[in-house]
Amino acid sequence: MKTPSIRRVAILGGNRIPFARSNTVYSQASNQEMLTATLQGLVDRFNLHGERLGDVVAGAVMKHSRDFNLVRESVLSTTLARETPAFDIQQACGTGLEAAMIVANKIALGHIDSGIAGGVDTTSDAPIALNEKLRKILLDLSRAKTGAQRLAAAMRIRPAMLVKPALPRNGEPRTGFSMGEHAEQMAREWAIPREAQDELALKSHQNLAKAYDQGFFTDLMTPFKGVTKDNNLRADLTIEKLRSLKPVFDKKVAPGQGTLTAGNSTPLTDGASAVLLASEEWAAAHNLPVQAYITFSEVAAVDFFDKKEGLLMAPAYAVPRMLARAGLTLQDFDYYEIHEAFAAQVLCTLNAWQDKVFCKQQLGLDKPLGKIDMKKLNVNGSSLAAGHPFAATGGRIVATLAKMLAQKGSGRGLISICAAGGQGVVAIIER
Repeated sequence: MKTPSIRRVAILGGNRIPFARSNTVYSQASNQEMLTATLQGLVDRFNLHGERLGDVVAGAVMKHSRDFNLVRESVLSTTLARETPAFDIQQACGTGLEAAMIVANKIALGHIDSGIAGGVDTTSDAPIALNEKLRKILLDLSRAKTGAQRLAAAMRIRPAMLVKPALPRNGEPRTGFSMGEHAEQMAREWAIPREAQDELALKSHQNLAKAYDQGFFTDLMTPFKGVTKDNNLRADLTIEKLRSLKPVFDKKVAPGQGTLTAGNSTPLTDGASAVLLASEEWAAAHNLPVQAYITFSEVAAVDFFDKKEGLLMAPAYAVPRMLARAGLTLQDFDYYEIHEAFAAQVLCTLNAWQDKVFCKQQLGLDKPLGKIDMKKLNVNGSSLAAGHPFAATGGRIVATLAKMLAQKGSGRGLISICAAGGQGVVAIIER
């Protein structure tokens, strides 16, 4: 029996639609519409019309019941071969990067030769469920056998049930706190000042604006519904404007003492992204140049309810585990792509890697991981400026970093994404 060898996994490129603040230009767009547009843009860019790929793996965090088999239905709506299989996954904000890891592992093991990984999300078109009491009554009504039973069930319906739907919750079920409230707790625990958060947010907008001015996203983006640029971007943003904003997540955590604002926190966002991965042999056969390679990945989770660990601190654990396996230090990178769910979360993670006590007691290290060169962090902007459609952020980052390494001609990049549920998904990309 032949034992398969591990193959290198190439990133050939990516595509996304411009990201948009929720309830703005994409307010009527569905997950399937956005994902289909993104996939078709990728197909067009790499001339994959009629091509049967090994797999397409993607997902959405906010899904309607109509989104059953979302990714397969989106694939069927493109010009890829109908024989291309596809399936959905969901790991909160880590979905897009997790999808890339799944496709990459299949390629590495020789199970497939090519595939697409991605994600999509809309909070404009969020699923709204029936009032729970009404839902149970309607189920009883459907199970009723006689007219009397149906009448008895119907008589239990009250007008208030019709105007009180079950809306999606922006909160952790185990704590009742929103992600922003958890991030506010983290900022207090790690003593992250408001000024540092605002400065990081400003830099994100400045870097994204510069990337657009330089045409960086021209071959990474497909216009959608007349939109050609992330509409959360504020190219004229100033530190004074950021300083003028009021805290928004402190009411339950630390009334009147908050540091997280709408400016240094990521807004709810709609959008989709995808990346094309393949073996080197498949890439050569299709005359497609390799931009970079996925070489290492790791996932981690923290106990944020019993042990009271910071909800978004899992990447602080995942990265050192991955570095140990790769034989690298935190400083061995040309670029760092750390998802900016909140400026405070990024700064908490960076502080943790420099903290002697945390690195010894929590990570079991003899010495801190140390500092990074902040000039190498999110050099083309990140989520604070572009926005964060939950499942789509991973694809955006992978495609952005792969292109950066291709332009440089060599190098190594670190990806770090925090996720709801106290999870973290991280990866290394090299060229």
